[in-house]
Amino acid sequence: MNELVPITSAALPALVAAAGDRAGMRFLEFFAANIRNPHTRRACARAADEFLAWCASVGVPSIGAVQPVHVATWIGAGTRKLAAPSVKQQLAAIRHLFDWLVTGQVVPVNPAASVRGPRHVVTSGQTPVLDPAEARALLDSIDTSTVAGLRDRALMGLMVYSFARIGAAPG
Repeated sequence: MNELVPITSAALPALVAAAGDRAGMRFLEFFAANIRNPHTRRACARAADEFLAWCASVGVPSIGAVQPVHVATWIGAGTRKLAAPSVKQQLAAIRHLFDWLVTGQVVPVNPAASVRGPRHVVTSGQTPVLDPAEARALLDSIDTSTVAGLRDRALMGLMVYSFARIGAAPG
């Protein structure tokens, strides 16, 4: 009853299975032991499966033969189909997986480490920052003749100078 469940090559991508039992175990450990959040685990597994299936389709023989050019080509193809944040998430998953495989001595280097993701700049929805004159004007506008005013000024001062949100300020 204390036996481990045997790993079958059917549960692994072909490139991982081709690299041997040690690679297969390390690959499964990445998802089982390294990623706690089930949603993150599912997203990483999907990215890894898609990437490794693509690699197999272009003739990469095993996971140890994956090169940066393979990762870059796959990312480039992804930018034509998906939004930049989605592609960046997939690249992060592949990088994380290969980092795990490098530390487990399954592959010698991380082929995704040198690959740059698509550029994505968020210009709307950013929190505005007060300049020092605006911060001073805000604090000076609070009436400090009451206890509530003193409290409000202390909270606003804390938030302005520490960049804390109101939910984090009283705690």
